Parts: sequence; structure tokens; C-alpha cells
Amino acid sequence: MEERFIASIIKCFFIAFGVLTGGALFGSLSAYLTGQPPISEMMLAANKLRIWAIVAAIGGTFDAISTFEKGIFEASTVDLIKQILLIISAMGGVKSALMLISWITQGDL
Repeated sequence: MEERFIASIIKCFFIAFGVLTGGALFGSLSAYLTGQPPISEMMLAANKLRIWAIVAAIGGTFDAISTFEKGIFEASTVDLIKQILLIISAMGGVKSALMLISWITQGDL
């Protein structure tokens, strides 16, 4: 694998991680300001933001769909495998962020 692709995988992981942790943190801050319980709201916001963190990390859904189309119809399996690895990397970032938030909130709410 080339160096730029590995850098893209690492970026994808941390973008998904950052979107989820940042969104959950600011969601809990808004819950605190409105008088709702911030800890439970943090976990709820994290669960709602999972798919959006993955979409943000891979750069939008249209690019992913066009890459899948290119991989299937033009027999470019390398591009297809790269896109799948980017999605798996983003899922890893989301799972890591969910584990961190679960650790901060002391469990599953």
C-alpha cells in the first residue's frame, strides 16, 4: 500500500473519532445549559451521531458510491478494497469514541 493511502486511513479514523467525541461533548453541554442530565445526553448524542461520523470521515456518501460503482462495473477491485478499508477505519474510530464515552459516562445508558 502506498504511503498516502495509509495516511488517509489514519485521517479517516481520527475524523470519525473527533466528530463523535466533539458532538457528544457539545451535546452534553447543551443539555446542561437547558437543565437536562448531561451524562445521559452525552451517550444518547453519541449513539445518534454514529452514522454521521462515518459519513463525515469518508468524505460524503456520493464519493463512496461512485467508488463502489467504479470497482464493480469497471473491475477496479483495488479502488473497491481501498474504499472498504476507509469505511472500516471510520467504523473503528466510531467504536473507539463510543468506548471512550462509555468509559466517561460509567457504562451504557
